[in-house]
Amino acid sequence: MSTEDITIHRGLSGVYFDRSATTFIDGKEGVLEYRGYNINELAVHSTFEETGYLLIHGELPTQAQLDEFTAELKAARELPEQIFDVIEIVKDSHPMDALRTAVSALASFDPDRNDNSIEATIHKGMRLTSQVPLIVMAHHNIRDGRDPIKPRDDLNHAGNFLYMMDGKEPSEQAIDLMDKDFVLHADHGSNASAFTARVVAGTAADIHGAVTAGIAALSGPSHGGAAENVMQMAREIGKPENAAAYVQNLLSNRQRVMGFGHRVYKAEDPRAGHLREGVKNLSAEMGQPEWYLILEAVVKAMQPYARRGIHVNVDFFAGVIYYLNGVPQDLFVPIFAVGRIPGWTIQVVEQFEHNILIRPLLKYTGDRELKYVPISERG
Repeated sequence: MSTEDITIHRGLSGVYFDRSATTFIDGKEGVLEYRGYNINELAVHSTFEETGYLLIHGELPTQAQLDEFTAELKAARELPEQIFDVIEIVKDSHPMDALRTAVSALASFDPDRNDNSIEATIHKGMRLTSQVPLIVMAHHNIRDGRDPIKPRDDLNHAGNFLYMMDGKEPSEQAIDLMDKDFVLHADHGSNASAFTARVVAGTAADIHGAVTAGIAALSGPSHGGAAENVMQMAREIGKPENAAAYVQNLLSNRQRVMGFGHRVYKAEDPRAGHLREGVKNLSAEMGQPEWYLILEAVVKAMQPYARRGIHVNVDFFAGVIYYLNGVPQDLFVPIFAVGRIPGWTIQVVEQFEHNILIRPLLKYTGDRELKYVPISERG
């Protein structure tokens, strides 16, 4: 094949590199399913623990299976003392950098560190599901000069995450909304971080290496940073009546309105609506309804662009939820990682089940057949 016949798919857009039985996405119609179950049903009826079981095991659990799964997650709510030392060393780093470093270090202490079997990988993934929120909140407290807050076994995954932030009892509404957020973020097909994890797994590296790489990919602002940027935008707008002019100014200067548009969805992101009502209720409960009103004003200002396929996405409402729960802005992206571990786990498992080295090609556009000139003869 001549180089002229090669078609370049920049960013691998539209390229199918493998098969998956985990997550179905129809971007044109705005459909998202985990293992065949529509996200609209899971967001309303399921929990993060049940959704994690569904993703990893391929079916909804019985009560006994869910109880066993939940018990294993709670039993893993601990970190080796050496990991706290690692966090102390990198405490001045961005939370995503600290998380990446600590997850990599965890590989040395996992009881199945030398076992790359599917069963061991699943158990390691479950431990990481519980350990990642501990790392995030341990770093949060250590960098502010406080001791890490010990996890509580009487709280679910979302409730324990919020509790470890400051040791205060979160409201049921705050817990339910964070739980819903984790469900909505649990997996999303072959996005940048999941693809990165699969590339690493394709080399037969272990899940800690794959997840570490996934975290690194997620840390980039083009992938995981939208929720943080939406909150910054809302703060800059300040009042609902300022939204239209703010949006117009961004668009006039060829800048993006954060939280709108998606690489896959040409309809509204099906996850967004489930957080929209939550923001409305939580902002009212917290006595800060202006944040919801600002977001709605931005949505209204962006309505003319919907016909171009530019719709609100899940990150648009997520950032305000985190803010209302007292989460610092630089923890918004780590929250994404907290919810995504079950998805990364099953992506790695699927890669291991029919493993192949992922090795795409690059079209060469440089010089050819140049003659080597000795350094003594170079002008």
